Amino acid sequence: MNRKVAVIGAGSWGTALAMHAANCGHEVCLWVHSQDALKLLLETRENQIYFPGFKLPQKVTPTPEVSCVREVDRILFAVPSPHFRKVYEQILPNISDGAVLISAIKGMEPDSCKRISEVVKELSGNRFVYTVLSGPSFAQEVALKHPTAVVIGCGDIEISKEIQHDFSSNYFRLYYNPDITGIEVAACVKNIIAIAAGAVSGLGYGYNTLSGLITRGLAEVSRLVVALGGQPATLSGLAGLGDLILTCTGNLSRNRQVGIELGKGKKIHEITAQMRMVAEGVKTTKAIRTIAQRHGVSMPITEQVYRVIYEDQDPRDAILELMSRELKQE
Repeated sequence: MNRKVAVIGAGSWGTALAMHAANCGHEVCLWVHSQDALKLLLETRENQIYFPGFKLPQKVTPTPEVSCVREVDRILFAVPSPHFRKVYEQILPNISDGAVLISAIKGMEPDSCKRISEVVKELSGNRFVYTVLSGPSFAQEVALKHPTAVVIGCGDIEISKEIQHDFSSNYFRLYYNPDITGIEVAACVKNIIAIAAGAVSGLGYGYNTLSGLITRGLAEVSRLVVALGGQPATLSGLAGLGDLILTCTGNLSRNRQVGIELGKGKKIHEITAQMRMVAEGVKTTKAIRTIAQRHGVSMPITEQVYRVIYEDQDPRDAILELMSRELKQE
């Protein structure tokens, strides 16, 4: 069934999702916040600022109007997590009853430490069906139609199956999982572990160090997911292990790139000043650390990433502290 789809956010991920939705046969409106990006999109059909090299399909209509969400069946959110609340408040009065919300955001609200699902519930209760799209998926590779497998998190199995059929293709395969909490938490924490993984590379360490870090990072994610009511099985799937491997090892990972530069000795303000797009893990680190402390969850890698970013800890000292912790059973 061809649907009307709105994609909120025209960064690399939002643009790639809009292109994919159009390739699936849907009519797509792409909400663009940046006036410069909008101008270029309308003139050239290419997002030259955030996603150069890809032309928009004809079924994608760029627009600055929040009214674009009226009468649409599916609304995909791909905005940076710190801006989600403001954007959602803007478009909320225009959303039609019956629309399904799909969050493709891999972060949380920094100040409140709320997941995107919690912000949606705070602002609109249970008015809309909320789902989350996650898994190992670089925007560029989706746009290039490289075979990609992701997961849709939703408590309603029938809606999950509808979304599977809406957006699956011969290069983009969706699985479904009812564990929204587990998927959202995994999507947040993997960015923190990816910063650590990048630092490992920046320091010149090899695959022994990296594989140990990823494995222990997965243990941290698992502990927090369980503490927040999620399912441990989610961590062995695409939203957990799959996305963690991709983000910690892939050269297209912005969080990994932040870590590499930290490992080379740059300060976080220098690194972020040079980045055009958001690395969600930088702000998520503080929020996840707060949540872990609140729930009494041990997250030593997250703690060291926090110290490197916010307390100017030397990354090499951070590694030494992790290696010097009390010996214990795996």
